[in-house]
Amino acid sequence: MNDWPEGWSGNNRGGDQRGGGYGHGNASAQPDGARVMRQVRRGPSAPPQGGVPQQPSYGDQYGDGYGNGPDQYGGGYNSDYNTGQVYGSGGPGGPGGHDGGRGERPAPNWRRRIKVTAITVTVVLLATTIGTYFWADSKLNREVDLSKVIERPEAGEGTNYLIVGSDSREGLSDEQKKELHTGSADGKRTDSMMILHTGSNGPTLISLPRDSNVEIPTFVGSESGKTFKGTGRQVKLNAAYAEDGPELLVRTVEANTGLHIDHYVEIGFAGFANIVDAVGGVEIDIPKGGLKDTKSGADFDAGKQTLNGEQALAFVRTRYALAGSDLDRTKNQQKFLAALASQTATPSTVLNPFKLYPTMSAGLDTLIVDKDMGLFDLADMFWAMKGVTGGDGKSMNIPISGNSANGNLQWDTEKVKQLVEQLKNDETVTVSGN
Repeated sequence: MNDWPEGWSGNNRGGDQRGGGYGHGNASAQPDGARVMRQVRRGPSAPPQGGVPQQPSYGDQYGDGYGNGPDQYGGGYNSDYNTGQVYGSGGPGGPGGHDGGRGERPAPNWRRRIKVTAITVTVVLLATTIGTYFWADSKLNREVDLSKVIERPEAGEGTNYLIVGSDSREGLSDEQKKELHTGSADGKRTDSMMILHTGSNGPTLISLPRDSNVEIPTFVGSESGKTFKGTGRQVKLNAAYAEDGPELLVRTVEANTGLHIDHYVEIGFAGFANIVDAVGGVEIDIPKGGLKDTKSGADFDAGKQTLNGEQALAFVRTRYALAGSDLDRTKNQQKFLAALASQTATPSTVLNPFKLYPTMSAGLDTLIVDKDMGLFDLADMFWAMKGVTGGDGKSMNIPISGNSANGNLQWDTEKVKQLVEQLKNDETVTVSGN
């Protein structure tokens, strides 16, 4: 008795319950034996008869259901549709074959990649440089108008900068004034004045002691525009600045030396300390015996040490603890400013944006320069200062012959004249100072 439903037979047991797996079962035109033999057979199929290709099935029980073995229904698909003859698998364009449509993947064009990268880096650096230039240029405080200076000497060879360190307390809180030992005096005076000459024979840095005896010449007031006739007044050099600011100071220096000043640069207490802190401090070698001055706040042991902004300010302002008073102080100021310029111009600062931009900002925010001063002029000044430190230039005090009748420091007239001629002609300076 047949227990299977009508139309079913035992031949269908290994196949699909829905009718023998796509043509297999009772409806098959071949006996089961023949069908099994075809599954076992390996090798090429017999030539097609009647123009209809023989449809092989596959006996692997783990076939993928796409013609590479029996699917879950017990039968196999026509493998001719998966040999690459129709879809390309196994043939050109398929796994293990050649890419018939796209061709082989070309090798990377490294020359082009390097060129594109180089162009990109160049554009970025150029844009950054241009942006930095305009940012820095906009921060310069061009407050000094040298066109107001009258009866000026003729310009010589090279460039002359008048560098001034003022005792301005502007921007300092009461606590900062106490920490920096600046006091609370109103107005501004000059704590240091230097002439820096740059040219083809190396830089020369000349300090002008604040107690130098000078004559106030005829000048035009920087604010009033009124002409003040010279009366032969003999005063300390820093009195010219206190009386009518940078313009009168430049006028007085030019009138008493005969040297044309091309650019003016001034920095106050706060700016000086901020620059030193921004570069991470400046190393200074304190001479034997150390340096202590309660008025400036200096308290240093002998030997090499790195000074922060507060300590640096105390160092350059110290004079009462020095045997030569103001003359020795100017030497320390030269020494420190040259070291600061050298520290600022190092690769660790210039190539490090996290140090360069704070340093530039600290300096540019507090520098006061003349209206014609540009960034290239400022860079020239700093490189020249670095050259003095590196031994490529010379630093000195203006020659002094002694004290004048009023107790001020009297310049050596003959030596100063010779020095000025050498600077005008951009010659190597042979004159010695104090």
